[in-house]
Amino acid sequence: MKNWIKGLFLTALAFSLILTGCSNNQPTNQGSNEPSFDNVPERFSNGEGAKIKVIRKIGGDDHTTQFLAGAKEEGEALGFEVDVFTANGDTAKFHDAIEQALNQDFDGFIISHGDDAATVDAVKKLTENGKSVVTFDSNPDIATVSGVTLTSQDDEALAQLALDQLVADYNGEANIVYLWVDGFPPMVRRNAVYQQVLIENSGINELERFGVASSDTSVQTQNAVAAMLNKHGKGEIDAIFATWDAFAIGAARAIKEAGRDEIKIYGIDVSNADLQEIQSEGSSWEYTAAVDPKLIGAVNMRILAKKLAGEETPDTYDLEASLISQEALQTATEPVNMVNLADIVDGWGVSTAFEEEWMKVLKAHYTK
Repeated sequence: MKNWIKGLFLTALAFSLILTGCSNNQPTNQGSNEPSFDNVPERFSNGEGAKIKVIRKIGGDDHTTQFLAGAKEEGEALGFEVDVFTANGDTAKFHDAIEQALNQDFDGFIISHGDDAATVDAVKKLTENGKSVVTFDSNPDIATVSGVTLTSQDDEALAQLALDQLVADYNGEANIVYLWVDGFPPMVRRNAVYQQVLIENSGINELERFGVASSDTSVQTQNAVAAMLNKHGKGEIDAIFATWDAFAIGAARAIKEAGRDEIKIYGIDVSNADLQEIQSEGSSWEYTAAVDPKLIGAVNMRILAKKLAGEETPDTYDLEASLISQEALQTATEPVNMVNLADIVDGWGVSTAFEEEWMKVLKAHYTK
């Protein structure tokens, strides 16, 4: 009996060792830091990756720098090759860049601030050549091009946040200067909100308006606001609504030089330069409504990645806006910049929008 039991035990042990040996010869992720690629789209699981071109019409500002950095970092984290270009406001260079990139081996494009009809034609040509395209703050007529996603900051919300604060601070009674420029889709959307606020608040009176988009917008704005201040004595202007941070910076400098700090600025957009100005001693820039430009670039890249993976994407997407106050920034124990702004504004710079589980797998693989 004992011999039979001993034999049975040895047989079971041998069988167990055989199974263990077999399993050790099979590929496994157990005990490895390498994530499973089982649910990663075939295009990316087999290492094909993608080559991406990001082309932005405007430039020379911190918002552009942050946007391009966000797109590039997100793309490279997914294992993509990403090339970025800014035309610095030069329309000819912008369209030349698109045309040249079309003839190269790029798989996808992010087009930013293509505001003219020629951009619609260019995007259509890209898609006809099998390229995936996402646009940011560009001509709304691009919506007629099938398969393209149009993204933007929630411009209506940006304007509403800043204007609601202005109206509340002055109890609906204020003389203001309006800094705005026509011809750009986001400006058109912001202006629509502004006009509605004027209708709903008859006590808000527009005294002056100015706006120019150029390579030296902040300088031209500073000169224009300085001239306006000479026309209107102390107490005649309560606030300035600046629909672009380049306007707000110019206005803040003019106000500071003129010693007219009784005038408060309510702006839109944010950058490191903006935050420095808002936190400077005696700054009149009280509030700015904004979306993290680096996050904008990242979210655009995620949408493009989904397109390349053959997944469904929306026709349009608006990124959520936040209101940043000078008072909140002043509570910080150290200077606030675009990196630590998240410590002051809840949810700043964080979004899981379009971040699929398979993207997390790719990031874990390529950023290890």
